[in-house]
Amino acid sequence: MMNSFTLARDSFGRLNLTGADGALHENVAPVRAFPIQAPDEGISLVSTDGKEVAWIDRLDQLAHATAALVREELQSREFMPEIARILEVSGYATPCTWAVDTNRGKTSFVLRGEEDIRRIGSESLLVSDNHGIHFLIRNQYELDKHSKKILDRFL
Repeated sequence: MMNSFTLARDSFGRLNLTGADGALHENVAPVRAFPIQAPDEGISLVSTDGKEVAWIDRLDQLAHATAALVREELQSREFMPEIARILEVSGYATPCTWAVDTNRGKTSFVLRGEEDIRRIGSESLLVSDNHGIHFLIRNQYELDKHSKKILDRFL
């Protein structure tokens, strides 16, 4: 768990990185290389001008406090609710309203067309609503029977 850098928040809540050489990089931001397929692997810490100042192979290789800071910053910057269940749809012709249960609570959104459901890998789906918000179905095969039945009508 050796780090070649340290992370700390300043009085403004910004994330600052101090490199092994003692150089301070203020207001760095974590960026995931593979946010859906490998969310805890391949994370770049970039400066305000977009240059990479540090690379994290795996979050679990960092000290617990450092990993917690990175996760906290990522959560504040990213918004992609994960659909756990599809409760109901207003119809099987698009546009239609989907009522879903997500990791952030129950919500509903309008699906404009079947093309707004995209496959990511062999198991995951990305569903875009009419406002451009992306909802993730991490593993379509692990959904409950009712959700799978609804989803099958759109795939």
